[in-house]
Amino acid sequence: MTAVGEARTAGEDPLVVAARRARERAYAPYSRYRVGAAVEAADGSIHVGCNVENASYGLTLCAERAAVAAAVAAGVGAPAGVRLRRLVLVTDSEPPASPCGACRQVLAELAPDLEIVSIGARAVRRWRLGDLLPDPFGGDVLGGDVRGET
Repeated sequence: MTAVGEARTAGEDPLVVAARRARERAYAPYSRYRVGAAVEAADGSIHVGCNVENASYGLTLCAERAAVAAAVAAGVGAPAGVRLRRLVLVTDSEPPASPCGACRQVLAELAPDLEIVSIGARAVRRWRLGDLLPDPFGGDVLGGDVRGET
């Protein structure tokens, strides 16, 4: 039997496969906690990211934000805004991990209705972003829209 976090047979969800591959490329020499993320855009395209640690821990980049940055750099949703449907996270941890607070805030700006699936070593968890961050800080507070227009 294959553990939840391990490779599977052909026919597996391409988003899960992409997140697993990204996890293998993670740069985590300090924590040894590798995370891979894959986001699916409304057009069906998949964009990946992995965590990239830094000796100055505050400069570490989370896999979720790396995947979102890859989607934005690829032009997903431009200029009307990013349209992401799903995020899959794959970690080595026993319990599946939810996105950190900083990632939740970035995701809320760009994909407020996002479905999140987290795959740990032995279990899977699912959320809607709104359940994890019910009242995000938004561009409306700053007096403009999310594209920076006033």
